[in-house]
Parts: sequence; C-alpha cells; structure tokens
Amino acid sequence: MEFKVNCGIWGAMFGVPSIVADNFLKLASGNQIKVLLYLLRCSGKMCTTEEISANTGVPSEEAEEAVIFWQQANVLSPQANISPAPVKSIMPQQTEIAPVQQTTQPVKNSAEPMPDHKVNLSGSEIASIMDGSQDIRELFKIAENLLGSLKNSQMNSMIWMYDHLGLKKEVIITLISYCASIEKINTAYMEKIASEWAEKEINTINAAQDEIQRITASKDYSAKIGKLFQMKNLPTTKQSEFIQQWRNADISLDLIKLAYEKTLEQINKLNFNYINKILLSWQSSGFKTVQDVQAAESEYKKKKSGSKAASDDDDIEKYNSVINKFLY
Repeated sequence: MEFKVNCGIWGAMFGVPSIVADNFLKLASGNQIKVLLYLLRCSGKMCTTEEISANTGVPSEEAEEAVIFWQQANVLSPQANISPAPVKSIMPQQTEIAPVQQTTQPVKNSAEPMPDHKVNLSGSEIASIMDGSQDIRELFKIAENLLGSLKNSQMNSMIWMYDHLGLKKEVIITLISYCASIEKINTAYMEKIASEWAEKEINTINAAQDEIQRITASKDYSAKIGKLFQMKNLPTTKQSEFIQQWRNADISLDLIKLAYEKTLEQINKLNFNYINKILLSWQSSGFKTVQDVQAAESEYKKKKSGSKAASDDDDIEKYNSVINKFLY
C-alpha cells in the first residue's frame, strides 16, 4: 500500500527535529509525541501543563513528564530552571531545538582483551564521570525515565557498556528500552545482551532495532513450538537449537506438528531428536508441506494395495522406512 501526503491542506507549517523521526518513533510513547508536536506548534508562547493537557488530551502529570522526557533526550532545551508555581509553566519563552552533539567513542586497544567484568565505581566516582561526559549524563536521565530511580549497580553497568564495550549512547538507550518493554531490567540480563551486541558489532540504532526484531521473532516462533508440543517448561538449550534450526530452514509449523504427531504414534512421547530426524528425512525427499507428505503417503498406499506378497506388518515397516528414512 502506498501513501501520499495531501499538500493542499497545509497552511502554516512548523518543523520537527530529524532526531525525533530517526531515534524516538519507537522509544517515545504516543502521549510524548503529542506533547512534543503541540509544543513545537506553540513555539515562542508560554505553555502551562493545563493548556497542554486541554489541547492534547494528555493528563497534566503525563504532559509534564513528557516535557521532562524531551528535555532529557536533548530535543527540548530549557533556558532556565522552572520554579514551582500554582500553575506550572514548563516551557521557556522560546522553545529551542538543541543541536545533536557528536561525541567520539572510546577507541579500544586491540592488543588488550575486552574486559568481562565491571569496575565497581563509588558514588563519587560516578558523579565525576557524569561531570566529564555529557553522553553519560543524558544516558542516565533517559534511563531513569525508563527504569525509575537508578541504583549504583545500574549506573555502573551503563558506564561499563559505554566505556568498556564501546556501545554508543543511543544504542544503550535502545537496549534498555527493549528490556523494559519485556520486563527484564536486571543488570545481568542487560549486560548479557550488551556483550552480545558488542561482539556482533551492533552499534547503530538501525542495527540494534533489527536485532531486537530478530530476537522477538525468534522468541515468538519458540513460543509457538512450545504451545504446539504442549510443553510446560521453557525449551532447554539443546531443544532451542533444534527450534532455531527449523526456523532457519523455514519449516512450517504445520509440518512440524505432523512430525510431532508421528513421533507420538511411534514412541508415545515428545522427543526433539526424533522429530528432527523425521523433518530432515522429509526435507531430503523434497517434502515442504503437509500436502507433500500426504501425497507421498497416498501414493505409497496405492502401490501397496495391489501387492499381496508382503504381510501387513511388513508393509508398515517398509512404509516407515520410505517416509521417515531415519535409523532407530
């Protein structure tokens, strides 16, 4: 489906920073986008939370939090601190779009192995690092918006990702946002993903988003297999390897289900190795769909229906050897 903007309805126009479309369409919520668009439209005017709420439909508290989010993301830059008042004015006299600052990432020494642990920095050491790094300050602000008040261990972890793994600020933010979305925000889990991304040289927003889509698709496929096999527990490492192998081979769930049913008929239990052998046999025979297998079965039965030489037991044994082609 193709879309075309109706330019004829445009009147006065206002700009939206490219960084919003490039970096925040997935990270920001719908309410945060609505608040930003309203503020950009009202550039040069004083806006209260009540006005923003009335014109966007976003609750006042969420409107104020949205402004803070865009300030922390360096999209909106206040000119002065806002003092509490009966009616809160959360925008300065002019709404400015802060320029995106390019920072040089730390260069890894190829002669030194990548550290596999964090340095346990004290609060004063973390504060000193924040004073010297705008990226770290912005990273902590956005992470706090996603995770809540940051613990010392979380700040240590993010500094380790940035300094030692060399991941860019926006990539770490993407990683944290993904972990928050699946409710896995413990530092060990996030560090595991960060290490994998560093090893795979995933260090741009596009690459990070592609990897998240790949991980999500893989988990969805695995969940469907677990439901198909009526598994009560998560797949083991070996079982996950089989599942990934079937996904990479683009084997349909219907065909996997048929192989599972034939496994139950033969050994009356779930056995990934047995299922895999059936699938490999069908693959080598050129069977890609359930219909292919059923057609082969039908053809075999037609050929045997005219023969009286073999017993029924022999027929079943030969049928299995033709269709399944695997060793017991």
